[in-house]
Amino acid sequence: MPQITQLLFDCDNTLVLSEELAFEACAELSNEMLAKKNISDRYTGPALMTTFVGQNFRGVVTGLQQKHGFKLSDAEVDDYVNRELGKVIETLEAKAEPCVGVMPVLEELGKSKKYGLAVVSSSALSRVQASVKKVGQDKFFPPDHIFSAATSLPVPTTKPDPAIYLHACKVIGKEPGECVAVEDSKSGSLSAVRAGIPTIGYVGSYGGVIKQKEMAEVLKEAGAKVIMDDWNQFDDCLAQIEAM
Repeated sequence: MPQITQLLFDCDNTLVLSEELAFEACAELSNEMLAKKNISDRYTGPALMTTFVGQNFRGVVTGLQQKHGFKLSDAEVDDYVNRELGKVIETLEAKAEPCVGVMPVLEELGKSKKYGLAVVSSSALSRVQASVKKVGQDKFFPPDHIFSAATSLPVPTTKPDPAIYLHACKVIGKEPGECVAVEDSKSGSLSAVRAGIPTIGYVGSYGGVIKQKEMAEVLKEAGAKVIMDDWNQFDDCLAQIEAM
């Protein structure tokens, strides 16, 4: 394996506890969408998160159309995506907190300068920027090394498409094998793995031991090389990948 010189972090529920907050807004707009199409199904934030965790809202809208058999115009999709973004950013700027234990790890990585650091997210760039700024993580990541599948690509996409990871590697100037990704979701892990990037699966943001064990198996099946229960295990997990 090539020497690891670059770390690529997912944002939502990997660096920042943001998924639950974001899916509250997603659920409100999703239910509005379904009501307008005379579909009786309704979602809570947690229910929507269970189905679509790791995807951006454009991906959620696509999934809802497929699942419930309705069609929105491109203009309607864009309107919902823009409305959701505004709601989510407002909520994150008020309530977002860092994932438990991540700040000391970032502090040490920032001091050592052994690895380049970047954020690779499905979420809109303005949302990711708002999240990392709110919790004081923006100082660790160069502004041009924060990447969004919804914003940074010529054609918006979402994880598990590997396009955003491949784009990040190209911009940073690294081969996928020189990088390690940290991901908390199946779609995110698949995105990184499909790009050829060794991946640490993080389950610490999931509530309860049973759910964490369940997600550990999901992330392993998606191709994660090692599983991290807590950020205090990061150095050991990274060393395991570097030794492969």
